[in-house]
Amino acid sequence: MTDRKAQLAANLTRVEERIATACAAAGRARDEVTLIVVTKTYPASDVRLLAELGVRHVAENKDQEAAPKAAESADLPVSWHFVGQLQTNKVRSVASYADVVQSVDRAKLVTALSTAAVRAERELDCLIQVALDAESGERGERGGVAPDGVEELAAKVAGAPGLRLGGLMTVAPLAGPYAGREQAAFERLMELSSSLRSAHPAANMVSAGMSTDLEQAVAAGATHVRVGTAVLGVRPRLG
Repeated sequence: MTDRKAQLAANLTRVEERIATACAAAGRARDEVTLIVVTKTYPASDVRLLAELGVRHVAENKDQEAAPKAAESADLPVSWHFVGQLQTNKVRSVASYADVVQSVDRAKLVTALSTAAVRAERELDCLIQVALDAESGERGERGGVAPDGVEELAAKVAGAPGLRLGGLMTVAPLAGPYAGREQAAFERLMELSSSLRSAHPAANMVSAGMSTDLEQAVAAGATHVRVGTAVLGVRPRLG
């Protein structure tokens, strides 16, 4: 085993223990939570090693990095999640490799994704990104629709050709009433998810929690956690 593979294996084991412990504390089965490894800034060779170690879900937040990495990894049994703010001029590229787009936050983006998915003859799972720091009608500091805009946007996704409404995603906000209150933020997301599922029963994905707060996300009921640093290591500072 190479040094890098051994390092990733050890990190994955620690993260797995954290998820399992959090599930046990919450009275949940371990298989209720899916680990997504965020591979941004790390090479395709790491994606290959992760796949060898059993990882089946990886995520990226920038198309210019994700597209070539996904192409290099096309033979691997992994699902690609796009988790960053997405501009409409990148949609055609993202729709060619992403299996899940977790950052859907405006109607214009839904229309563009639908057009691209149909053109590529693919079906994309879409999560509505919820900004818990956004006022009514606004977008969040790091993207996302305000809570009161979820229902309308979800209906648009559900009715769009080439798209499937998968559920909700959030990033713990740095400002507003939930700043520093990750557990409360994730519990609020679960309330929104429950409401969404009353109209769209299959939209049961809840993506929340990262390296520093995955335990709070699992406790709240998240079905997917997005972990980068705890698996791959601290990213080098750019510039």
